[in-house]
Amino acid sequence: MKIAILTACPSGIANTVIAAGLMEQAAKALNWQADIEAQSSIMPVTPLSQTAIEQADAVVVIADSPVDLSRFVGKKVYRGGMASCLADPNAFLQSAVSQATVLEQAEPVAAESASASAAQHIVAITACPTGVAHTFMAAEALEEEAKRQGYSIKVETRGSVGAKNQLTAEDISAADLVIIAADIEVDLSRFEGKRLYKTSTGAALKKTRQEIDNAFAAASVFHGKASGAATESAKEEKTGPYKHLMTGVSHMLPLVVAGGLAIALSFVFGIEAFKEEGTLAAALMQIGGGSAFALMVPVLAGYIAYSIADRPGLAPGLIGGMLASSTGAGFLGGIVAGFLAGYSAKLIAENVRLPSSMEALKPILIIPLLASLITGLVMIYIVGGPVSAAMNGLTEFLNNMGSTNAVLLGILLGCMMCFDLGGPVNKAAYTFGVGLLASQTYGPMAAVMAAGMVPALGMGLATFLAKRKFSQPEQEAGKASFVLGLCFISEGAIPFAARDPMRVIPSCMAGGALTGALSMLIGAKLMAPHGGLFVLFIPNAITPVFMYLVAIAAGTILTGVTYAFLKRSEQAELATA
Repeated sequence: MKIAILTACPSGIANTVIAAGLMEQAAKALNWQADIEAQSSIMPVTPLSQTAIEQADAVVVIADSPVDLSRFVGKKVYRGGMASCLADPNAFLQSAVSQATVLEQAEPVAAESASASAAQHIVAITACPTGVAHTFMAAEALEEEAKRQGYSIKVETRGSVGAKNQLTAEDISAADLVIIAADIEVDLSRFEGKRLYKTSTGAALKKTRQEIDNAFAAASVFHGKASGAATESAKEEKTGPYKHLMTGVSHMLPLVVAGGLAIALSFVFGIEAFKEEGTLAAALMQIGGGSAFALMVPVLAGYIAYSIADRPGLAPGLIGGMLASSTGAGFLGGIVAGFLAGYSAKLIAENVRLPSSMEALKPILIIPLLASLITGLVMIYIVGGPVSAAMNGLTEFLNNMGSTNAVLLGILLGCMMCFDLGGPVNKAAYTFGVGLLASQTYGPMAAVMAAGMVPALGMGLATFLAKRKFSQPEQEAGKASFVLGLCFISEGAIPFAARDPMRVIPSCMAGGALTGALSMLIGAKLMAPHGGLFVLFIPNAITPVFMYLVAIAAGTILTGVTYAFLKRSEQAELATA
């Protein structure tokens, strides 16, 4: 017997592919010849040929979403849902063929839906603090979901190497909707008069379909900073400080990377070789420690203020950050200075009224001067001393703490890095580690990066250890996740966490806690805040190398084995769904 089979589910990810595989095995067991079309959003789709349809004795459609059946008119067709197919594939297939009836007329619902949605054109921007993982993963998720729903879309990514796939004036003019999925401030001036919706990269990545639906329902016409979707106003107020902080961190990161690696290179010539004037080691130390690290705190404060008050806040923020550095307040003082400068500048801009002939002086003279004076005086006379004392106390504690405290700190940082995989808790731990680099405290950063590699590596290992529990697409995702883990991109584990959070997140946190604890226990030090294992190619960037790798391997094995044990097989998951 020859049959044609079509599978489709709303997401086009798991059920579609799983059902296709089960039907293929069932047909082989019955010695039937089957041509199968799996309407997947993550794998190439091979449509049923007209010849296969004509020669088929019956057509079996397994779908939980609308499907165009017009090509099957005149054929014997049976339509069923995913649940009945997964319970007993062989019995389902035999029953489907015996119950198939001739299709007289196809319902045009799906075709009309696709036609209606095809008229909509979306443009989007994605941006995350580091510009490495969330930026591009959110863009890919938006593109796939929009295409699945029949919309045309173009996404501009604001990554670590600048804007890619940039939106042109023609793209924006033709757009019916603008989606801004960003965790940092993005210039929106070119979208004046367009329907605009704001969200985060995390939401765009994990709840893509819901966010696109929300965008069409809740977007409002953008008119400068005063406008925005009504449903977003409360959310923006709540997450504003986090976004401002992440904007500062994202601009500070290149300085930390360049400075840390320059310092590490200076150690190639000897740990104290930089003390000899005129040598290459001394020059590298001046570049890294004397210049790049000296700019870290001012740039952090400057761009926090810039995020809050736009360009008028930049100068006061930079000045406040420099004062934080000079008073010994470190990155904690820089954060305070950035928010102080930004909100001071914003307050002055909104409340100081000048004659129209002098209004042009506000952004270049009045706001920078007054905000700089307010920020500077507060930093010198009020904030600088206490924050400096707190920073010195923290540095002293970290440099002299015993093994027990070190292990506890490692466990805490490890759990934070693995809790939300690039979300606010993860970024808080990362910012803590990066900020301490300016104080020549390198242990927490080592624990942070090691623990941050564990989730993605662990998921890759789990798909290898328990292949039978994972579908083919999940196994492919596991391979990609492992590579991302090597690069210190925790977000590689997000596809697994989004589908099975109650098992994935505890497994990741257990492994991250172990790795963080071991890293702190062995006294590992990391000079650069990113790069994963590829930082090993820079001499002295990580010490001690072997034990650091052991710590990462231990956490990865714990996460991989734990999730491989806890993970239910795909058939069991879908049968109870």
